[in-house]
Amino acid sequence: MSWLLVYPILIPVMTAVLCYLFRNTVAGRWISVAGTTALLLASLMLMSEVLDQGVLAAQMSNWDAPFGITLAADLLGGVMVVITAITGLATVIYSLSEIPERLERLGFHALLQTLLMGVCGAFLTGDLFNLYVWFEVMLISSFGLLVLGGTREQLDGGIKYVLLNLVSTIMFLSGIGLLYGLTGTLNMADLHLAVRGVENTGLLTTVAVMFMVAFGVKAALFPLFFWLPASYHTPPVAVSAIFAGLLTKVGVYALIRMFTLVFDQDVGFTHTLLLWLAVVTMVTGVLGAAAMNDFRRILSFHIISQIGYMVLGLALYTPLGLMGAVFYLVHHIIVKANLFFVAGVAKRIGGSTDLARLGGLYAHAPLLAFLFLIPAFSLAGFPPLSGFWAKYVVVKAALNLEMWFVAGVSLAVGLLTIFSMTKIWGAAFWPAHPDGLKPRLSDLPVGDRVALMLPIVALAALTCIIGLFPEPFVQFAERAAGQLLDPTEYVTTVLGVQP
Repeated sequence: MSWLLVYPILIPVMTAVLCYLFRNTVAGRWISVAGTTALLLASLMLMSEVLDQGVLAAQMSNWDAPFGITLAADLLGGVMVVITAITGLATVIYSLSEIPERLERLGFHALLQTLLMGVCGAFLTGDLFNLYVWFEVMLISSFGLLVLGGTREQLDGGIKYVLLNLVSTIMFLSGIGLLYGLTGTLNMADLHLAVRGVENTGLLTTVAVMFMVAFGVKAALFPLFFWLPASYHTPPVAVSAIFAGLLTKVGVYALIRMFTLVFDQDVGFTHTLLLWLAVVTMVTGVLGAAAMNDFRRILSFHIISQIGYMVLGLALYTPLGLMGAVFYLVHHIIVKANLFFVAGVAKRIGGSTDLARLGGLYAHAPLLAFLFLIPAFSLAGFPPLSGFWAKYVVVKAALNLEMWFVAGVSLAVGLLTIFSMTKIWGAAFWPAHPDGLKPRLSDLPVGDRVALMLPIVALAALTCIIGLFPEPFVQFAERAAGQLLDPTEYVTTVLGVQP
């Protein structure tokens, strides 16, 4: 058994326990930093092993698949764990300045580590029941983070978040029950083989749609995204940032995993449905962003529109389309978390996230203005930043299939994204502050300045590296897409049999 598959789950759970025990002391926050650093090192070792040896799998308690609990990592699962650890470490460092001691004593760091455990577990699990378990771990810990502080706005957003996610849970459990009844297994690699023997293909397609709804709620697909803009602007910025970066991507990951490995029999129906859902999600998300006048609400709606691009890559179901989906996933987690971090600093020195009450950031905090432009331009798809390559690959995949309308909508959504970003720039950065304030970074204590700006600088640098040197990342995404379209190695490694 490869322990490298266990560490990304074991390290956060041990860190969470220690953080909770030391939550009333300053040691709790530094344990969180050390634990997340260890998670990053473990995830890099796992990724290195996957690159060297191919797909890794481990059976817990020596119960062979498909009867035991399987952990598995291919290129997609491995890179998602790495990016989770990077985002987690950036969030923990940012929280050193942003999260008040009162919330730390309530268990902020323990809940954050539990969330990281749930996300890593979801990316590494090899069976559907444990995917459900990790989803519940994420739901409980994210609800705790969402309402930590207990303001009326947080409770209102938290209730909407939980209610819609409970709908997802019911659909997910119902789908699991029906799929087990049809195939007799929940191991994903075994399901790849078992679904080919199912005679009732109509019922199998119905089950596929149930999973699409369940994961669509998690991913914030149209029309199931209303919980996201209602809740993501309410918690502390560090929480919003990690939610924005990671949580919806777990839903997209689950869609990619299930609709390449298991539900690939009726592509003409399921993937066409995904295609139009992706297009409508892109349009409604960006229109929502254009209509908002709050920094974090605009960014929340942008999450929805960008999810559409990722699902579009899956729906096209070509090597280029899936390559674009993988590239987009990685790029967007970095960019979106960073934009929320910038919004948090703007609020800290400018006093609000309401665009009507912000201003003067370019004149008095030019470094922050420059660091905002990097993820903002990347999100909008400006060359040569990472978002340009992500959008380019997805749009080219659509053009290769002669889907002119879909490609045109993708480009139009990109233009509207630029519009909403210029809206933020034109209100928060360019004009003077409406109350005459001079929002300066230098007014922050040195320790706070370092904790807030270090993650922003690091993630912006990562965005530039991916954009300026895209070839190794594109080649990686191409290999990952190849594994998804031909899961022979995954099935062989988990089950030891040829599909």
